[in-house]
Amino acid sequence: MTTEQRPRPPRTLAEELRSRGDEELTALLRARADLLSPLPGDVSQLATRAGTRASVVRALERLDVFTLQVAEALAVAPQPCPYDTLAALLPGGERELPDALARLRGRALLWGAEHEPRLVRTAQEVLAPTAARPGGTGLGPTVAEACAGISPRRVQELLTGAGLPATGDPVSAVTALTGLFADEERFARLLAAAPPGAREALDRLAWGPPYGEVSARPGPQLRWLLDRGLLLPTQPGTVVLPREVALRLRGGRAHRELRPRPPEVTARATYTPGVADAAGAGAAQGALGVIEELLTGWAAEPPPVLRTGGVGVRELKRTAVALDVPEPQAAFWAELAYAAGLVAGDGEVDERYAPTPAYDAWAAEPGERRWARLAGVWLTGTRVPGLVGDRDGKGRTLTALGPGLDRGPAAELRRRVLELLAALPEGTAPDPAAVRDRIGWELPRRMTPEARDALCAAVLAEADLLGVTGRGALTSYGRALLAAAPADGGLPADSAPMGSVPPGSASAGLAPSAGSAPAGTAPAADREAGAARLLAPLLPEELDHFLLQADLTAVAPGPLSREPAQAMALIADIESKGGATVYRFTPASVRRALDAGWTPDALHGFLAEHSRTPVPQPLTYLVDDVARRHGRLRVGVAAGYLRCEDEALLTQVLADRRAEQLRLRRIAPTVVISGAPPEILLARLRELGLAPAAESAEGAVVTLAATRHRTPPRTAPEPVPDGPPAADDRLLAAAVRAIRAGDRTEERTDEAATAAGARTGARPVPPPPAGALPRTPAADTLATLQAAALSGDLVRIGYVGADGVAAQHILAPVRVEGGFVTAFDHTAEEVRTYPLHRITGTVELPAD
Repeated sequence: MTTEQRPRPPRTLAEELRSRGDEELTALLRARADLLSPLPGDVSQLATRAGTRASVVRALERLDVFTLQVAEALAVAPQPCPYDTLAALLPGGERELPDALARLRGRALLWGAEHEPRLVRTAQEVLAPTAARPGGTGLGPTVAEACAGISPRRVQELLTGAGLPATGDPVSAVTALTGLFADEERFARLLAAAPPGAREALDRLAWGPPYGEVSARPGPQLRWLLDRGLLLPTQPGTVVLPREVALRLRGGRAHRELRPRPPEVTARATYTPGVADAAGAGAAQGALGVIEELLTGWAAEPPPVLRTGGVGVRELKRTAVALDVPEPQAAFWAELAYAAGLVAGDGEVDERYAPTPAYDAWAAEPGERRWARLAGVWLTGTRVPGLVGDRDGKGRTLTALGPGLDRGPAAELRRRVLELLAALPEGTAPDPAAVRDRIGWELPRRMTPEARDALCAAVLAEADLLGVTGRGALTSYGRALLAAAPADGGLPADSAPMGSVPPGSASAGLAPSAGSAPAGTAPAADREAGAARLLAPLLPEELDHFLLQADLTAVAPGPLSREPAQAMALIADIESKGGATVYRFTPASVRRALDAGWTPDALHGFLAEHSRTPVPQPLTYLVDDVARRHGRLRVGVAAGYLRCEDEALLTQVLADRRAEQLRLRRIAPTVVISGAPPEILLARLRELGLAPAAESAEGAVVTLAATRHRTPPRTAPEPVPDGPPAADDRLLAAAVRAIRAGDRTEERTDEAATAAGARTGARPVPPPPAGALPRTPAADTLATLQAAALSGDLVRIGYVGADGVAAQHILAPVRVEGGFVTAFDHTAEEVRTYPLHRITGTVELPAD
């Protein structure tokens, strides 16, 4: 095609976007979701927003290494940049270059003719080298930019020193000097005359950073370079290597190492899929046990909430000891329960963390569903437990469940790591270093390299702890968490209405749902249900029995169901965990059950009912002996007192030197008072091997039944991404129609509107008729709108606004959810959200 035959290139980014098809605009809005909030009124507004600095920076953060290298090369190239010039800057990437340019163009970071692309001005400003930030290329300013602060006389001296004739003005002098450095043969002849050491000085700056320091009296080789403009002063004591000189020294390469292809994710080990699933299922069962043990402990002894929020270091250590796990793991389990809404602050004056009512509902579900809920929350959460113990920007320590742990890229990176594992053959465990390298190639600007590598390592470790992976390989049910969307392309069931709309008002805003599934994936509820179905056969069946042994131990050959497990945790101490749990009965554990209100007969009955072996005689004797001694000493309130019918026992307590700190004083043969409160008396006497019981003011024994501390109803904390999530296809289609409509309304008449609608595929819609509002029952209204959202048909609605004004609108519903209908309003030609309770009725419109 000759130059005359080529179509006229667009003159602005808006003009190019206007010429794109609806599918291309949809792809742009999917890749840059921030452009949707609020919805642009037309293509010009869309182009303006796409060129803002914040939006451009966010788009650049989501580019891979090679696409970013292409953008950086464009930033140091002339604008527009001929394709051959760009290819020369990127030798070795010629095959991948067209795809990289297409990605940049698709994200509206590039525009112009195919053979002479232009980088968006804001992207060029972000990526172009500056004195403070040389950029990814390591290049410095051009000769013209570096000479801007040099006097015209000095510029002429540089020209003479380089062997060029003087000119009449500094502009032509800079042009001549630039031409000298750009000419390969002339530059080679100039450099051949350099004194020893001059070339080495240039080579040290060639690949960046391009700035160097010189003394007030530089050596002869540096003076030679300064006199010929090969090094240019920027400020006293500092020089810079001009961009043209650096490119000539590099052989025309913009980057030292070009990385056009992603590094391969290599395997560390390979297992059969069944082995990986079995290992993952074991970890999943263990995760459920740890969460229950954690929340059971916090229900009995809720840890206090720090004044700044979060769990204190001491409480976290105590929790780690109770769970028998390292402190980082204890922080991970606490954060997971918190993100799932199973634990929260109780809101009291002396606020403490405790299980929420949602925990009871969660604990009553089958194991596979409990696990799927935890895994789903982990996959989409933005809190990073690995940061616990670090310090924030103000020097404050980050605590578990406290503020400052959210990291926007965490969910995206966590999902991407699992997708890399899913791309490997089943049963393949990847090399963690290879995973880090691949993520670093795909998201080089998303986080700092240190933070990104640490998060990658944490994702792999947490996936193994949680059972998403088994022995490092992604499990079959872990793959289900990343399941593709169904063929019918249905909307995510867990998506919220577009925009934040107060009741009783209509909104023209369009925002993706915070709970929407990523584009191309199934709804979260469906993914979790699919994972649970695959996990269920792999989990061991819950048991209601155990095996009592003569050495005062009990063995549960599998996980116990909820009620027997809670009872055994009270009346025995866990000695070891694993596939089988070993419990040991001790005087202290039996006394703990009696303190909680169990009677000896109830203990004997429970053991006989749930043991598959006869109750050993030593265990029977242990229960009876502890019960016989239990309560002989009574502790009540004076500050504290002891009461006992056995005077000899009181005498024994008074004579015990270990009880001196209790300040005991006998006031009657059977009563001793103390300065210590009852709870301290109970604890200290038990440490002395006694079995005291608390009593009320009336003298009755008080059973210290374990109280299930619960918070008021709480909602789980929402993830805090650093940008809006991607919208689904139908919302994007509605947004594109609204943008097109905004373009048309500026320049067309009514007849031109019909023609423009035909060109874009939108059918002409008649204005709503005047007259009474449609009136239908609420159930019929809801059913009609839901059916239209599925079929894409039009409906006419009657609507009464918050100001009492009644009107009729013709809608193409997109989503009906949460008490709102989101639709493309053909009457207003924009996307709007209406509350259902203000819609008086609906009328279906014929398809023609």
